[in-house]
Amino acid sequence: MPKVIGLTGGIASGKSTVSELLTAYGFKIVDADIASRKAVAKGTKGLEQVREAFGDEAIQPDGEMDRQYVGDIVFNQPEKRIELNNIVHPIVRQIMDEEKNEYLEQGHNVIMDIPLLFENELQDTVDEVWLVYTSESIQIDRLMERNDMSVEDAKARVYSQISIDKKSRMADHVIDNLDSKLQLKQNLEKLLIDQGFIEAYDPESDDAVSYTHLTLPTSDLV
Repeated sequence: MPKVIGLTGGIASGKSTVSELLTAYGFKIVDADIASRKAVAKGTKGLEQVREAFGDEAIQPDGEMDRQYVGDIVFNQPEKRIELNNIVHPIVRQIMDEEKNEYLEQGHNVIMDIPLLFENELQDTVDEVWLVYTSESIQIDRLMERNDMSVEDAKARVYSQISIDKKSRMADHVIDNLDSKLQLKQNLEKLLIDQGFIEAYDPESDDAVSYTHLTLPTSDLV
């Protein structure tokens, strides 16, 4: 029977890289970030609700949402974050549920890629939770390099979420990402073998499938 797995982590922990690797292993990905963009895409009811809540300044001249403007507001004003979540979350859940159910009907294992899975208390909506783990210091360094952030801004982003160590204790399985991309891939493969999703490669067997040829994603660890 197909499984629904919640994939999460901290900001800049490497979750997107793991998600790309899982696609190569045949999992179907339902991405909360993509669903969030669809929820407030140009011309949608969700975007009109954002305009009503945040004003015309929240809409760019091209009709798309000004994510920087809205993001700065909700980051600094918790009550506005709640208001935005109340608009977006129901739409996102509907989009993700439709995608998930379609994949399950086709017999696929599904990865629900949800950055704030624990923050939004969604762990009971999946069969199990896999967490991509790295240290807070590495998160901060990656954010500073990737997003050209000051150390203060990077720390603020990291500390705005539940700590990665606490999340690791809440997850069913932890995928270590403290080292290289190659080590991350090997750690993921070990989990997939242990959980019976793939077979360990035996060079003397004609039946076992080797996944060691898979190339690593070229995207940044996000």
